[in-house]
Amino acid sequence: MAPERREELRRTYLSLGVGELASAGVFTLAAPSVGNHLSGPGRWALWAAVVPLVVVLLQGGCYWLAARSWVGVSPMPPRLVSTYRAFAAINPVLFAAAGAAVVAWWPEDVLGRTVVVLAWLFGVAEYLNYYVVRLAYPARTWLRLVRQWRVPRLVADLRAHRSSDPRVP
Repeated sequence: MAPERREELRRTYLSLGVGELASAGVFTLAAPSVGNHLSGPGRWALWAAVVPLVVVLLQGGCYWLAARSWVGVSPMPPRLVSTYRAFAAINPVLFAAAGAAVVAWWPEDVLGRTVVVLAWLFGVAEYLNYYVVRLAYPARTWLRLVRQWRVPRLVADLRAHRSSDPRVP
């Protein structure tokens, strides 16, 4: 890979990483304020929906920042491969548990239900975007590109590690 292309990717990855970490911070800081407007168990349902979202955003932010060190020069380091494979297995369990908690603490008002369901669904979309199929594209090209079912960059890095490991057949 040309050094200019690598530097361009490093800048992009920095922007993506900082953006995901900032998003995690915003959701974490906004949840108490939004929760104060929910009645009864709705506050707990909101946290149940927001926690897995924040967890995936943190994973994504850390991935992009870490990927700056290997992009264009080497495959993803083995320890990170193991870590992100574990995340890929654990995250669906986390979302299932969060979904059950949302149902158990179902908000009493329609606005609360809407906010909680949207937060949970946004978290699921983030998980899918990182671990299943790429969903993030510019608005003008989103409909055309999302139908191509592209492999997320994280998954491509996990696969590239496997193919570069001489111990893996």
